[in-house]
Amino acid sequence: MKIKKIFTSLTLALAIVTLAACGSGNSKTTESTTPKKTTKKKVDLNQLALPQLDPKVSKDEYLVEMVTTAGNIKIKLFPKQAPKAVENFVTHAKDGYYNNTKFHRVIKEFMIQGGDPKGDGTGGDSIWGKGFKTETSKQLYNLRGALSMARSSDPNSNGSQFFIVQNDQNMSDGLAKQYYPDKIINAYKKGGSPQLDGEYAVFGQVTEGLDVVDKIANGETEDNGSGEDSQPKDPVKVTEIKILQEPEK
Repeated sequence: MKIKKIFTSLTLALAIVTLAACGSGNSKTTESTTPKKTTKKKVDLNQLALPQLDPKVSKDEYLVEMVTTAGNIKIKLFPKQAPKAVENFVTHAKDGYYNNTKFHRVIKEFMIQGGDPKGDGTGGDSIWGKGFKTETSKQLYNLRGALSMARSSDPNSNGSQFFIVQNDQNMSDGLAKQYYPDKIINAYKKGGSPQLDGEYAVFGQVTEGLDVVDKIANGETEDNGSGEDSQPKDPVKVTEIKILQEPEK
């Protein structure tokens, strides 16, 4: 079973690699479940605050509601850990940039991807008109329900596209304690995609509506033109994104 899970993760990672040339929203993953090191300073991971694991929305976080044709998804955002990704997403949401866009790429037991106004995975700009750098944090991980930025193989190519991690299979096996807090390893038992850690900017976490995420991920798909069976036959649309709470100043 463990070998099967590892093979599945690598297969999904390779599937994303083949799409990296299609546009700024498509993603390239690594084959390792070891996050890329971002600092040489030794940190006691088990002493860090892990906001994804707290179901409450703190005063320094955003709460948004993604209204879709399949149901609503509430997500809290982390401006302290991923300021540019959050500013970009919230500004686009307020401007209606995401209104009537679809989840154009769906892979069951992996993720659902949206945020492209062109609807094919090749479009979408940041609020600055150019790609911005990937923000990674030892406090945020690609757990089940994580909201992350999608990008090409260039770590500075983040635009408007995002994905929500849907996988609900146990992914805790083999995660090294020198790279992961104990509580995060335990959280990965409920699902996620640790092979993306250190490579993609996690900036939010679903607080309500994981059943909607699952519903979208379980939709019927077909070949997207590149050999990947990930194009929804009946795409779910984001009709709007509401800002329910902003951080206190």
